[in-house]
Amino acid sequence: IQKRNLPHGAMFNAYPDSCGGSLAAIATMLEKSEFNDVFSFFYVLPSMFKSDLDRGFSIISYDLNEDLVTLEDLKKIHERNISLKLDFVLNHLSAQSPEFQDLLKNGDDSKFADCFIDWNKFWNGKGRLCPEGYIIPDDEFLNKLFMRKSGLPILKIPFPDGTYRFYWNTFYQQIIIKAPKTDDLLSIDGISANDAESIVTLLKEAIDGNQSIYNIQFGQLARFKNSIINLLERKFFSYLGQMDLNAESDIVWKFYEKTLSKLKHYGAKIVRLDAFAYLHKEAGFSNFFNEPGTWNYLERIRQMADRDRIILLPEIHSKHEEKIHVQLAEKGYPFYDFFFPGLVINALEEKNSTYLLKWINEIIEKKYTTVNMLGCHDGIPVLDIKGLLDDDAIAGMIEMLIRRGGKVKDLYGADGKKISYYQVNIAFFSALNEDCRKFLLARAIQMFMPGIPQIWYLDLFAGTNDYEADEKIGHKDINRTNLTIQTIEESLKKRIVLDQLKLIKFRNTFPAFGFDSKLLIENTSSDKLKLTWIKSEYSATLTADLDSCVFTVTYTDDKSEDVVLF
Repeated sequence: IQKRNLPHGAMFNAYPDSCGGSLAAIATMLEKSEFNDVFSFFYVLPSMFKSDLDRGFSIISYDLNEDLVTLEDLKKIHERNISLKLDFVLNHLSAQSPEFQDLLKNGDDSKFADCFIDWNKFWNGKGRLCPEGYIIPDDEFLNKLFMRKSGLPILKIPFPDGTYRFYWNTFYQQIIIKAPKTDDLLSIDGISANDAESIVTLLKEAIDGNQSIYNIQFGQLARFKNSIINLLERKFFSYLGQMDLNAESDIVWKFYEKTLSKLKHYGAKIVRLDAFAYLHKEAGFSNFFNEPGTWNYLERIRQMADRDRIILLPEIHSKHEEKIHVQLAEKGYPFYDFFFPGLVINALEEKNSTYLLKWINEIIEKKYTTVNMLGCHDGIPVLDIKGLLDDDAIAGMIEMLIRRGGKVKDLYGADGKKISYYQVNIAFFSALNEDCRKFLLARAIQMFMPGIPQIWYLDLFAGTNDYEADEKIGHKDINRTNLTIQTIEESLKKRIVLDQLKLIKFRNTFPAFGFDSKLLIENTSSDKLKLTWIKSEYSATLTADLDSCVFTVTYTDDKSEDVVLF
């Protein structure tokens, strides 16, 4: 089921509020004549669910966020003969989820006590307890951990019994502190009204100035510091975070089964498994794609998905040289082609098709089923292409993307030191120096790549780096600008947009393309690219000059020969 009956057509990719502010607006947009037969899929990002951090990937519940999405909106998408791809975040739930909030309220008596990973219980007997109260794993374990952020992946929370606990938190976390009022502090023994007023002033200054409350110098009132901090942590802290789920617990697997059924109800044909490689945790492993544990979990999820006839798309970033993509393919899964964006940039900037063709040949020879993209909600992957490009070529690409406004996201070790680059956050049009010829050729190459082409909404409308969002929100938002209806209407008059739609529609509808078609590569010289798709009497050919970025697209069908599309 995982690869069978998978349409090869093009996939639109957006947040529900990316174009016009809601999914209803996107549904209306897709009804415009310019979008007729352009897309077969729509990958709706998870802010369609109730969520908080990371623009949807910290999920509170898989109920619809009705400010952005309704069942009627989803129905309209389906009526356009467009199938849905939706996210299932396996590794974590929001700290604001009903499950985690119940844990905060009831502690060890919570029915969800086993749903999340108590850090100290996990590492008990395998490390030392530090003065702050959490276990630091012994070096033999600590040095193997794969980190997504600096420092240990933990969030400290107060329990109702007066103790503090530390829970595994691989990704984002945020603690929001509300300043107390004077009367709130009078519950602390020995504090006078004047003392309380002075303390509130100090706290407000620290909170408003984004300073740590733990570093406040209370002067003559220092004897109250521990009691003040304790009161704040228990009554004036709000916890945000993506709290890792305990996949050893039956209650988690019941939650997974319920969630898959809900996604099926929404109309999901493909479910992207976000962060699945972090799910299996075991002392002595990196806790990223542990083997065989990760495969065992994935197979268990697949059995559930097969019952609902859902195709799973495991999402994983890893170096090409590690060959995890090969293992996914051998076990029958489609996978993300995170190698393609960097390789197409390399081909266009170096005017050399060598490395791109090497990857295309691997896809053909190994019969991979892939989903590829230029831009997406994350940055351009650079860690992934290690093994396809050498270190100097990758370093040169990163430097070039930084010059064009990109921001690098890195990976860290347990000591907080950088161990590797990871991705570059940048709009793809800006990554190509906003060169329309290069950008359109990149899109043409994508349309002739094996697999399902996924099109990021901002790229479709030739969006550029959003430096204001980068400054206000964070690096990832440099490529996540929400477009107004007016902006979209104006963009649909631009040649760079209309030409992309023409190419995508051709890819989406012409019979020569597909998983059961044949792709021929004619490699006359490194600065040229010629790709031909053939099925029965149909053929489609892309001929490109990487130096000038001039290209042609021709096709033959049962009625004519050598018709020029571009």
